[in-house]
Amino acid sequence: MTRYDLYGLGNALVDTEYHVTDAVLASLGIEKGMMTLIDDQRLQTLDAFLQDHAELKKQASGGSAANTLIAAANFGAQVFYSCKVANDALGQFYHQDLVASGVATNLHEISSEGQTGRCLVMVTDDAERTMNTYLGITGDLGPHEVDQSALAHSRMVYIEGYLASSETARQAAIQAHQLARAAQIPIAFTFSDPAMVTYFRDAVAEMIGPGVDLLFCNEQEAMTWTQTDSPEAAFDRLGHTAQTWVCTQGAQGATVFDGTSRHTIAGRSVPAVDTNGAGDMFAGAFLFGRQQGWSFPEAARFAVYAASHLVTQFGPRLPLADHRWLLEEYARARSI
Repeated sequence: MTRYDLYGLGNALVDTEYHVTDAVLASLGIEKGMMTLIDDQRLQTLDAFLQDHAELKKQASGGSAANTLIAAANFGAQVFYSCKVANDALGQFYHQDLVASGVATNLHEISSEGQTGRCLVMVTDDAERTMNTYLGITGDLGPHEVDQSALAHSRMVYIEGYLASSETARQAAIQAHQLARAAQIPIAFTFSDPAMVTYFRDAVAEMIGPGVDLLFCNEQEAMTWTQTDSPEAAFDRLGHTAQTWVCTQGAQGATVFDGTSRHTIAGRSVPAVDTNGAGDMFAGAFLFGRQQGWSFPEAARFAVYAASHLVTQFGPRLPLADHRWLLEEYARARSI
C-alpha cells in the first residue's frame, strides 16, 4: 500500500472563471467576495449571462481541498483525494485533470449518475474573487467516499470547511476526523470561506469536534469564528479550536502559531490580478514545507512566496511545471 503525506476530503467542482465588473455583480444581485450556493436553474441563468457579458479566463478541476492537494503534490508530496463526481463529461474531465496533476484518488470506483458540481468564479478588477457554487453530485458526498485504507496510510488528514453545507458531506468529514483520531493521525482543517463560519457555524463546529491539530483561516474567518472584532483578539482565542494555526492576511502576509510561539510573516508586494485560490495555494505550500520538516515560520514564508506568485495570474492553480521552478527560485532566494 502506498503511503501518503496528505489525505484530503472535499468537494469536486469544475471551476469556470470569468473577469467581471462590479456593475455586473450588482446587476446580478451577487454578494461580492463571498461563496453562495445556487441551484441548477440559477446556474444556467448565470452561465448564460456571463458567457454574453464577461470574459472567460479559465476552466479547471477545483474545490478548496483539491487545489491545496494539487499544489502540495506538485511541490513534491504524495497525496490522495477523496471526492465525488458524476459519470458525465465534466466528471471525466475532473478525474483526468486530477490524475494528470499528480493526485491519487478513488474516483474510478465511485462515479455515479447525476451532474458534476461546478463553481462560477467571478473576478473583479481589484482581484477579489466571488463564487457561485452548484454542488451537483458532490453535495451527496458521504461516508462511502472516505477511503479508509488511504487515510490509514497517510501522515496527515486535510478537511475542507465547504463540506459543512451538506448533511452527508458533514458526516463524511466527521467520520474522517474520527478515523484519524483513532489512528493518531494529525488533522488539518480549513474554514475555506467566510460564508462557512457565517452561515454554517454549527455544522463547522460538528466537523471540528473537540478540536484539530492545525487550522487554516483568514482574518475575517478568524474573527467571525471567535466572535471578536480584531485579528489580535481572534488570535488569542484560536487556541480553543486548534493546537496550532495559520491565519493568512492577504498582502500583509500571515500570522502562525506553532503550539508554543506566535510568528508574524511579512507579505510580498506583487501586482495581484486574481486572489482566487490564494488561500488554497498557501495551505498546499505550507503543508508541503511541514512535511519536509521545515519550521512553522519557514513553511509560512514559502507559502507566502507561492501564494504571492499565484495571484499575479488568473486561476486558482499554477501551471504544473511552475511548482518545481518556484521551489527552486525560493531556495535560491533564501540562500542569498
